[in-house]
Amino acid sequence: MADTSKKDGKLLKILCIHGYRQNAQAFRERTGAFRKIIKKHAELVFIDAPNRVPTLPSEDVHEEATGGGSGDQLGWWFSHVNDYYHAQDYTDCCKGFQESLDTIKKTFHEQGPFDGILAFSQGAALLTVLCGMKEQDPDCPFQFDFAILVAGFKSRQSPHEKFYSIPITMPTLHVFGDTDKVIQKEMSEDLLQYFVNPKIIQHPGGHFIPASSPQKKIYLEFLNEMSQRKNR
Repeated sequence: MADTSKKDGKLLKILCIHGYRQNAQAFRERTGAFRKIIKKHAELVFIDAPNRVPTLPSEDVHEEATGGGSGDQLGWWFSHVNDYYHAQDYTDCCKGFQESLDTIKKTFHEQGPFDGILAFSQGAALLTVLCGMKEQDPDCPFQFDFAILVAGFKSRQSPHEKFYSIPITMPTLHVFGDTDKVIQKEMSEDLLQYFVNPKIIQHPGGHFIPASSPQKKIYLEFLNEMSQRKNR
């Protein structure tokens, strides 16, 4: 699903990775204000995760379930074998993760190349792993030049630990909220240590992509810098 409001060969092409219990359409709906800000700078491609999240009683629902949008609730992996995921859990399980890598690899092949990736919450945790893969293997299937991580955090599943062993030098923009109750800001702050010279947007809100004037300025500065790097 591509945002094709403007066709221009100079636009950055950005893959968009949704959060847990979201899907491509729901994430696209939640990024309306952000898309309006960057529409002259980037083409966005939204994709679905391959893993369907089981419906849970309302008191057990976590992550993006209240994020709006319709359709299936999907996830990039599960932290427990009985198909649920908590960002705060330390486990050895990442069920469904390989299927997600296969999905993204297919997307790169069929819809790429991509200049960068924008990802939210669990999607941003996945993006940190992709960044680590690329840092450790320049010839890996995931070739992109920058990352925007919203409500990002380090994956706490042990099979992913190795991807944080080398500092990530790719240009990154990290966006997180002071009052985020799903991914606490301390988790996003802790993630910063794994990146070299990360740019930061810290906002007073919660679990969403902020798009007010202060953030707009930083988004555009970052994308302009990425565009200049691309066109050198």
